[in-house]
Amino acid sequence: MKDPSAKQRFVRLVLVGLCLFPLSRTVWANPSPALRPVSQPQLAQAWDTLGWDDLEDKRSLLRAIDGSLRYLQTPAAAQAYRNYPVPSITRDRVRRSLLRFRTLVETSQTPAQLQAAVKREFNWYKATGKDGEGTVSFTGYFEPTYAASRTPSAEYRYPLYRPPAGFANWRTPHPTRLELEGLDGRGTPRMRGLEVVWLRDRFEAFLVHVQGSARLQLADGGTMTVGFAGKTDRPYSSIGRELINDGKVPEENLSLPVLKAYFRANPDELNPYLSRNQSFVFFRETHGAPATGSIGVPVIAERSIATDKSLMPPGALAWIQTQIPYPNENGVLEPRPTSRYVLDQDTGGAIKGAGRVDIFMGTGTHAGDRAGLINHPGELYYLLLK
Repeated sequence: MKDPSAKQRFVRLVLVGLCLFPLSRTVWANPSPALRPVSQPQLAQAWDTLGWDDLEDKRSLLRAIDGSLRYLQTPAAAQAYRNYPVPSITRDRVRRSLLRFRTLVETSQTPAQLQAAVKREFNWYKATGKDGEGTVSFTGYFEPTYAASRTPSAEYRYPLYRPPAGFANWRTPHPTRLELEGLDGRGTPRMRGLEVVWLRDRFEAFLVHVQGSARLQLADGGTMTVGFAGKTDRPYSSIGRELINDGKVPEENLSLPVLKAYFRANPDELNPYLSRNQSFVFFRETHGAPATGSIGVPVIAERSIATDKSLMPPGALAWIQTQIPYPNENGVLEPRPTSRYVLDQDTGGAIKGAGRVDIFMGTGTHAGDRAGLINHPGELYYLLLK
C-alpha cells in the first residue's frame, strides 16, 4: 500500500510491490493523457449482479453511492473539480450521474434491466492504463485488526506515533524512518513521549504505516482505532520490490502471504529491509470511526477503490474488470473473473498513474487474506450521464 497521502490508508499489496471521453464527438479543450474515448465496452465477463442474490451487497453499493454524494456537496469537492483537467467532467455532472444511477439500482428488477438502462443513458470513459492500451494493475487493501496495548511492555514494544509539535514547519528533507524509529522500530529519543499505542509485532506495526489505519484489539480487552495524521516527505519504497530486486523473492510469486512467510523464515532481514522504506507515517486515535478514504467518506468493501486523484474524478461512479479471490467449494481462495460497479473514493502515495487501482476489501483477517492475493491486470471505466 502504498503509503497514504492525505488520507487514512489500509493494508495493500502495493507494499509488496509489488480516459475519459464521451461517446459523442465533443472535443475537450485540454484532454488528459489518462483519458480516452470509448464505445460500449466488450465485456469479458458478466455484469455486476448488484446483489440480486445478496441484498446486503446491493445495499453496500447504495451506501458507497451515498458517501460520494455527500462528498460532492463539500467545498473540497468544489475545489477538486475546479482544477480537474477535463472540462466536460464537472462536479455537477458526476453528481447527477450518481443520483440517476442510484435510482436505477433501486428500481431495476433484474441485472439485465439495469444493464440496458446503463447502456442507454451513460457514456463510458476508459482509463488508458499503464501501457496506453487500457491495461490497469489491480491490487487490494484492507483494514486489519492487530493486537496492541496503550502501555509498553516486554510483549508490546513497537509504537505508533502522533505528529510532533511543529511538524508542519519541519525543515526538508525530513528525517528518514531509520532516524525516527531506529533500526529495531522501538523508537529514538526525539520521538519519546509521542507514542499513541504499542504493537507486539514489528512487521504489523510497519503494515499500519503502509495502511495508514488499523483497528486494534487491546491487551485490556478493549478496542482502539487509529488513522492517518500526517507523513514525512521521504519517498515510499516497496519492500516487496526491494526483495525482488535482490533476488530474494520471484516477482511472479509475490503476494502478502509470501512476504510474511519470507520474514518469518528470515527474521534477521526484517529490520534492514523495513528501513529501506524511508517514508514515515504519524497517527491519531479515531475513537471507533470507520475506515475512511481520501475524500473523507467511509470506504465500503468491494465497492470503494483508490486511484491517482490527479488524473481520476474523485467520488465518481466507475466499473472494473479484473480478478478477485473468492472461496471455492473447499474454502480455498481462488481468483475469479469479476466485474463490479465501484466508487472512486480513495488514493495513496503508491497509487500513481492511469494504470493503478486498489480495491478496498474490508476489515479483518479474511479481508486481508483476499486483499493480499489481488495482483491482476484488468480494465477501469467511468460512467457519466450522456
